[in-house]
Amino acid sequence: MKVHELRLRSSWLVVKVRLLQLDGRWLASADTPDGPHLGFGRLPEEAVIEALEPFAGIVDELMETVPDQFYWIRAGG
Repeated sequence: MKVHELRLRSSWLVVKVRLLQLDGRWLASADTPDGPHLGFGRLPEEAVIEALEPFAGIVDELMETVPDQFYWIRAGG
């Protein structure tokens, strides 16, 4: 089981996200000031977006910084 670690950036903060596939579904955990926030999804992108919910208003900006090796996340496959 491989955990992918991402550091997503906005113009004013960096968010550490961990992403893991479990039984055909994806689990993401984003670090927030209040502790980790979890997201689940059939696709990795769904899980990451849900985990980023506490950062409403800048989720799109954060998702734009997904590293090149994780473009499959943004493509939904």
